[in-house]
Amino acid sequence: MDDDKPSKSPHILSTSANLLGFCFIVLTSVRITKLNESSFIDEGAALAIISFMSSCLLSFLAMRSKNDRRADKLENLADIFFLCGLIVLFLTTMLITFNII
Repeated sequence: MDDDKPSKSPHILSTSANLLGFCFIVLTSVRITKLNESSFIDEGAALAIISFMSSCLLSFLAMRSKNDRRADKLENLADIFFLCGLIVLFLTTMLITFNII
């Protein structure tokens, strides 16, 4: 990483891991309660899980990378996947809040 710019990878990793756990709890509770009409909720949670898991993996690889250029690219990808996961959670929450689904 560039010495002038602090690494975001540890922050992305910890926050993605926390949100990943939250998504697993949501997905598990939807499946346990067998809410058939809430298929969008479990699909949204599954999509967020994929995004946050990708973000975790990429940020970890960025921290372990010896090559600064590669680490920057991995960190940027992790950041994009993290943002995608947040957007999916936001949209799912809005749809549930306004009783659209």
